[in-house]
Amino acid sequence: VTHFYDKIKVAIMKFKKPIKVGATIKIQGKHTDFTCVIGSMQYDHKSISVAPKNKEVGVKVGKEVREGDQIFLG
Repeated sequence: VTHFYDKIKVAIMKFKKPIKVGATIKIQGKHTDFTCVIGSMQYDHKSISVAPKNKEVGVKVGKEVREGDQIFLG
């Protein structure tokens, strides 16, 4: 996780491989530990169905995440 927008609950994430909408991910950090299903993603302010490898994408999450949290396929 590289950034988090609190009011709209969107995390900016960078994945090491392509990830599709509908994938289940686990977000872990010092104060974060939950699983969620990717419901929507955006790249360059446009909706996408697959997150490109090593590109920063916006992902709608239901809870607060923090910069530096790790993302795992869950």
